[in-house]
Amino acid sequence: MVVELFLDLRSQPCRALFIFAKKNNIPFEFKHVELLKGQHLSEEFGKVNVLKKVPALKDGAFTLAESTAILLYLSRKFNTPDHWYPSDLQKRARVDEYLSWQHTTIREKGCKIFITKVLVPLVVGQPFSPEKLEEAVEELNSALKQFEEKFLQDKPFIVGNEISLADLVAIVELMQPVGCGCDIFENRPKLVEWRSRVEEAVGKELFQQAHEIMLNVKNMSTTQLPPELREHLKQLLKP
Repeated sequence: MVVELFLDLRSQPCRALFIFAKKNNIPFEFKHVELLKGQHLSEEFGKVNVLKKVPALKDGAFTLAESTAILLYLSRKFNTPDHWYPSDLQKRARVDEYLSWQHTTIREKGCKIFITKVLVPLVVGQPFSPEKLEEAVEELNSALKQFEEKFLQDKPFIVGNEISLADLVAIVELMQPVGCGCDIFENRPKLVEWRSRVEEAVGKELFQQAHEIMLNVKNMSTTQLPPELREHLKQLLKP
């Protein structure tokens, strides 16, 4: 049975799911939920995911939220190659370790750059604060140092010689600041080499396809935001 994936490729976790499903030839129907039109807040989408967030999965009558849970569900249901989520107990634990760590570090700090440089100016209609951006970049730099020293070390990938879900989740998060015009890979040769290996592993064409919208995010304008969504975002972005 074809699963339904509710995605918007502006979202990092959505890109991870899109790449994973495409790379592994998982039969799925792409259900585009346009965040900029507030479609994730609709009553209709709420029937799929009461949390009103993307990504979401629908498999027959079964629905599932949260990207990590969906990635693991797909890897088990479609018996994807072992390197994605290794059967070896310790290798699997390394994937779990990274997925548990990244939420409040790589993801949170990368999102802060996106919010500071793109979302706040878009919603509030004022230029971004260079001071706040510098602070956000410094916080991400600190997380990247931990990423290199703790998780990547001198290995080709986080879990060794092959790509895993940990690498996939990491790369989509790090591409978010890149889409905002912040080259976080500059002067980080180890990170540049890792990124290149990840792109090769998933396929450069698929990688580009998944990130095309995000890499043009600087061209977003307030006219794309419905008034009710803009007001909703203003409330969320209040200090």
